[in-house]
Amino acid sequence: MRVAFIHYWLVGMRGGEKVIEALCEMFPQADIFTHVYVPEAVSSTISSHRVQTSFIARLPRASTRYQRYLPLMPMALEQLDLRGYDLIISSESGPSKGIIPPAGALHLCYCHSPMRYIWNMFHDYRERSGPITRLLMPPLSHYLRNWDAISATRVHHFAANSRTVARRLGTYYRREARVIHPPVDTRSFAPVSADQRGDFYLMAGELVAYKRPDLAVEAFNLLKKPLIVAGGGEMLSRIRNLAGPTVSVLGPQTAEGLRKLYAHCQALVFPGEEDFGIVPVEAMASGRPVIAFRRGGATETVVEEETGLFFDEQSIDAICSAVASFERMSFDPAAIAAHAASFGTDVFKAAMHDFVADGFASQN
Repeated sequence: MRVAFIHYWLVGMRGGEKVIEALCEMFPQADIFTHVYVPEAVSSTISSHRVQTSFIARLPRASTRYQRYLPLMPMALEQLDLRGYDLIISSESGPSKGIIPPAGALHLCYCHSPMRYIWNMFHDYRERSGPITRLLMPPLSHYLRNWDAISATRVHHFAANSRTVARRLGTYYRREARVIHPPVDTRSFAPVSADQRGDFYLMAGELVAYKRPDLAVEAFNLLKKPLIVAGGGEMLSRIRNLAGPTVSVLGPQTAEGLRKLYAHCQALVFPGEEDFGIVPVEAMASGRPVIAFRRGGATETVVEEETGLFFDEQSIDAICSAVASFERMSFDPAAIAAHAASFGTDVFKAAMHDFVADGFASQN
């Protein structure tokens, strides 16, 4: 069986690339198609596969400015030659599912989210853009939405990484989706004893506006409690300027450094709304509870009063109140870690195996 994966771009190892990595382990013979490929930025598991890029990769500064070529990506996808493949799995969050599958091939889409910048977060992205982008976004997004909705009909079956994303697929594409949570390498994390833990709280992940790191920093400035912020991103300088004396902004961390921070923190603070959210699962795999905004994927991974607690609005006061409640509670690190194991890589692979098998069965 010839297998092809379609991924939007391979320029780092975030959640979408972790899915591709797990699929590569399941299908070691698979070929990968993508718009832009930076081999040194991905794992050896991915780079060991044959990777073919679209014409986007040959455009100026494509490896760093690829998102500027978004309007050309539908055409680029449709030029990919997938003749001879029996199984095609597209990994969707940027444009990837819009390939033209050959007749007789099974096309499955694992959707991290319909493109946020043209659908559910269109107004947020436009609001933060410069004047020229704000002017161009409405007509370009209109064209992309039409193509995106039409290209959804080229997919035989959808899987979504959370119930949140499955609902978006129903809203924007009128398609049902099987929920398969993404793989988290939970075995790489472990709890430490209580006497080894520090007194600090942790916020980890990319520092971008929709994750609301500013709220966590301002809340802990007000609380005067220690908070460590780990991660890079477009808001790093702003967060450093916003941080008070009890907030330490470390910037990007190695995998080992992040594991230590997870294991030794009091709790992870998670003020954003994510499609799924791997960071809370990694923290729980380390035996640490999560204080999360009650929206998005966190509501599917965090069990209230067992593995963490929620706050109901994205505000400084809500975070402060949640921290106060947390400090009156107790949590069992072993039980938290055991819960996190249900989101492990092996669980993902088993669910994807069934998804593929059911897809082929439905064609017969």
